[in-house]
Amino acid sequence: MGHQNIVFLEILEWFDKTGQEILQRLPEEGSGEIKYGAQIIVRENQAGVFFYNGKAIHVFGPGRYTLKTGNIPILNKILSIPWGLSSPLRAEAYFINMKVFPDLKWGTRDPVAFKDSELGLIRLRAFGMFNIRIIQPLLFINSLIGTMARFTTADIEAYLGKVIVSRFNDYMGDNLDTILDLPGKYEAWAEGLQKSLTDEFSRFGLCLADLFITSITPPQEVQKLMDDRSALGLFDDMNKLMQLKAAAAMEKAAENPGMAGQGMGMGLGFMVPSMVSKITEAAAAVESSSGESRPKCPDCEQAIPHDAGFCPFCGHQIMVIEQCISCGKNLSVSTRFCPKCGTRVEKKKPEKVCQACGANNLMNSNYCNNCGEHT
Repeated sequence: MGHQNIVFLEILEWFDKTGQEILQRLPEEGSGEIKYGAQIIVRENQAGVFFYNGKAIHVFGPGRYTLKTGNIPILNKILSIPWGLSSPLRAEAYFINMKVFPDLKWGTRDPVAFKDSELGLIRLRAFGMFNIRIIQPLLFINSLIGTMARFTTADIEAYLGKVIVSRFNDYMGDNLDTILDLPGKYEAWAEGLQKSLTDEFSRFGLCLADLFITSITPPQEVQKLMDDRSALGLFDDMNKLMQLKAAAAMEKAAENPGMAGQGMGMGLGFMVPSMVSKITEAAAAVESSSGESRPKCPDCEQAIPHDAGFCPFCGHQIMVIEQCISCGKNLSVSTRFCPKCGTRVEKKKPEKVCQACGANNLMNSNYCNNCGEHT
């Protein structure tokens, strides 16, 4: 092919040896002197695009085709003497792989911020995979390829992954209140996200065949907080939790046959009567007061003592000193930001200034307390 092929006609065909090549140009080193009568063979899972003199002439489906150019064998070399025996009638053929390219990865390189209605501002990581295929070969060449000789999935995976992450952030902000509601939503989210990305991919001649979300994970400290909160929800009161932990500690010590285990066993032997006595007394106190109606925490709804200043389960302040103007959570005197919704606490109540006399009035007042004019 090219200026060294003077007599013989070309046969243009392409085989993908790696399974990851999306596009291949022939000749690879640039345009060539493809002659009149050259053959192009396109297979079932391919599409061919023929460029002649810088313009796309035709898009070929599966089959064998004869190309018609102005390059005539032998005569072509004589006519190209003014151009150094290199014909100005340049041509090239692009082969596009039309199969589905599976198992491409997408994910958040850095954690993204999310304002959780239950846990406050947290950072999340999300990962998944997607499948693509080419549906418009010429649009794909003009929008993404240009004059590149080869194009593989590695060349496009990173860019499309960033597009998916960007749209995922918007979709998550519109459809999620708290990460505690995440389980069971991956499939529905994947379908909704795929629909929102259809137009984005079609601008490049691509089809997003499938999209999957494999994981959405918060940081380790948030995961521990979620586990602790779930564990607390299993117990009616702290007495049952203490009983479970004491039993687990004794069982673990009994399983250790070493000297340390024996020493711990001896120590626990002295401690068990006291522990059992305290647990029995606590259980009796609970039973004796079972008829009484104990107050509940307004935040986690766990039963708390009558004289409790803070909830022993979630730390919610029971005594109402000040409340958040956004979510209504009880706040302490020194609180600057609401621990539930993050709203800034205004220590000084906003006032409404009378336009007539300049006196300060309450923000929701309709008439001035000083002069009686409408505010």
